[in-house]
Amino acid sequence: MRLGVSGFRVGVVSWRFLVLALSFGAALPAAFANGAAPEAEYRADQILVKPKAGVGRAALADFHAQHGARVLGSFESIGGVQVVALPRGETVPAFIAKYQQTGLVEYAEPDFIRHLNTTPNDPKFVDGTLWALDNYGQSGGTPHADIDATNAWDIRTSASNIVVAILDTGVNYTHEDLASNMWVNPVDGSHGTNAIAGTNDPKDDQGHGSLLAGILGAAGNNGKGVVGVAWQVQIMACKCFDSAGNGNDAAILACVDYARTNGAQIINASFDSTGFSQTFSNEIYATRQAGMLFVASCGNNAANIDPTPHYPACYKIDNVVSVGYTTRNDTIGQYSNYGATNVHLFAPGAAMYSTFFTANNSYLGGSFLEGTSLAAPYVVGSLALMLAQYPGQSTHSIIGLLLSSTDPVPALAGKCVTGGRLNLRKALSRPLLSALPSAPGGPFQLRVSAGTNRTCVIQAATDLGTWSPIVTNSTSSAGYFDFTDSQGVGLARRFYRAVAAP
Repeated sequence: MRLGVSGFRVGVVSWRFLVLALSFGAALPAAFANGAAPEAEYRADQILVKPKAGVGRAALADFHAQHGARVLGSFESIGGVQVVALPRGETVPAFIAKYQQTGLVEYAEPDFIRHLNTTPNDPKFVDGTLWALDNYGQSGGTPHADIDATNAWDIRTSASNIVVAILDTGVNYTHEDLASNMWVNPVDGSHGTNAIAGTNDPKDDQGHGSLLAGILGAAGNNGKGVVGVAWQVQIMACKCFDSAGNGNDAAILACVDYARTNGAQIINASFDSTGFSQTFSNEIYATRQAGMLFVASCGNNAANIDPTPHYPACYKIDNVVSVGYTTRNDTIGQYSNYGATNVHLFAPGAAMYSTFFTANNSYLGGSFLEGTSLAAPYVVGSLALMLAQYPGQSTHSIIGLLLSSTDPVPALAGKCVTGGRLNLRKALSRPLLSALPSAPGGPFQLRVSAGTNRTCVIQAATDLGTWSPIVTNSTSSAGYFDFTDSQGVGLARRFYRAVAAP
């Protein structure tokens, strides 16, 4: 199905030093200094306490009694660690702090909740239809020709604090697989805007926008239909294409402006044209100034868009990411455009299956459903999870991380900036790099943060495609190490990334 609403492109990455990101060692609240990340789940009614060696147990028992705590059990083989029930009205962080201040314990920590590494129960994921998320060779596919979602979901499934605007035909916002993930305008309760009708009702009347919404953000693990890249996310519907799939710049600009002024962090733009618009370019630049990411499909003409640019994908603005599409065999989709400088990466986009607009339980899929339009939301959903995983990182860092995390694919060599296909697991599991102050003309300095005693390899490239290791080092007990690249002095452009050593 060659959908009329198709795609964008991304200009050559132009920043001087690409600093990439992760968060293996996020700072913890003092009360949880010996625990896991603060977002981890824990029981609210009990904690674990290890008595300090050489301190009488009677003193600790007295402290328990004074504060109304009960010892539910202990593990003598590991130093007598006690399971302590909290008294009514106490919170875990506050009660841990009390124990840490007594001098009677080596540590006190939450009783963390663990989960089996399960996959979502959404039927079309379970039966293998959603090959782009987990390709194990079903239906003649090539194993691992996917975005590695199952392993990525062990790291993060939710981007519930991230707002993603879909500029399209609208979204079926009452759909059983979309309703819970729709953004809600706090002013009027709507789910977006309709620039075609001039209303606040962006209900889909064509289907294209609802397909994209399901790919990037269908509710996960709800036992219905499909699962999106992000199981939880806020989808803002911005209708700027009519029931025939036609739109114009004025309507699109109104939707971009709405998304920007209402807090969207990412825009999905699955449409294109060869027409260059200064106004559209300026509007995208405004999103760049607002710290937004702009993801564009590169078009469905099976053409090289380097000599003949398609817009908005080919605007030379560094918050734009351009996407082509691949098949279940890691080949370039038959209709996909390409370009060594004007397309950034590829993502799955053939034989898709997703939510549809005709009913609240309708879905659409098949071999006919393909195009760069459908690849873009895989990147958008991934970026949403990345923004949630790496809060506070710049758009440059997030885009750099995305592009440096692709899987190299022979069929894509010379066809896009990275020569690779999206890999979400890699994008969610990079060490965090941050630039350190450097003297003008002097060597570049950076810091690698990856938790305590993690061995990491810093790699450098001049083109985002060929990475060479330049140093291997381990983080300190403080969770980081610093590096100065004297060899980078004088280079016009040099990109950096860090990877965890095997």
